[in-house]
Amino acid sequence: MSAPDLLFGLRNNFYLGAYQAAINNSDVPNLSPDDAVERDCLVYRSYIALGSYQLVINEIDSSAATPLQAVKLLAMYLSSPTNKETTISSLHEWLGDPAIGNNPILRLIAGIIFLHEQDYNEALKHTNVGGTMDLHALNVQIFLKMHRSDYAEKQLRVMQQIDEDHTLTQLASAWLNLAVGGSKIQEAYLIFQDFSEKYQMTSLILNGKAVCCMHMGNFDEAESLLLEALNKASLIWGLKSPCKCLFIIEDAKDPETLANLVVCSLHLGKSSSRYLNQLKLSHPDHMLVKRSSSAEESFDRAVQTIA
Repeated sequence: MSAPDLLFGLRNNFYLGAYQAAINNSDVPNLSPDDAVERDCLVYRSYIALGSYQLVINEIDSSAATPLQAVKLLAMYLSSPTNKETTISSLHEWLGDPAIGNNPILRLIAGIIFLHEQDYNEALKHTNVGGTMDLHALNVQIFLKMHRSDYAEKQLRVMQQIDEDHTLTQLASAWLNLAVGGSKIQEAYLIFQDFSEKYQMTSLILNGKAVCCMHMGNFDEAESLLLEALNKASLIWGLKSPCKCLFIIEDAKDPETLANLVVCSLHLGKSSSRYLNQLKLSHPDHMLVKRSSSAEESFDRAVQTIA
């Protein structure tokens, strides 16, 4: 009989975007040293997801285990554009070290960072061999970014063979279904609906359902779901604001919720400027902001040629 998975609940909270719940319920007793490191990685990655980069940087010192050092590297990378070059240089150095280069958390963080850099080939160089469900799920994301749903489907099959009911397998299936489109959209919606019935409702789940609704032309329902996600993020910020924890503000301006609200509002014939302006201020590097800025510049150039 296999031993119980003491970190199942913590992992599940993290995977589904319940980051504060992951942090609040991280005091798990009787963990082995390796499990304790994994627990700490999940907690610090939850803080990163909430925008608490400096907290992670301050708390993980040079004596911490390699997986935690990798998580700190991710916090440094995301904390400021000026840190990116030195962070990526350190990452390459660590990956080239035979003693630690094959650590699965280090490879996972490498994949996440190079995915952010849109250097998909470099990301796959470190993630493609898999080894953990997290790495397989990241591979699915990378292949979908490359518009290679065929490779993403192969990676999903690997995950299904390992554990068909795993939360990451279900999420990866929903991502692939959304990318394929057509009748698969309804299957993706049912996955997010199942999550919403089983677990705490999160911005990730609400956005998943909303994107499915938009694909199916149900923009009113999508808007309702996205506003709920925005209110949920604002509530989390409000609960934290009395102690002036400004690091949590990222969650109050969840970029995917704002981006999806921009698209949804346009389809409903409503003004999207408030959501777009919020997105520009809080996440100026977001793909939708870049595309919007590029379109505005092209329009301005066209106007100047006519004038």
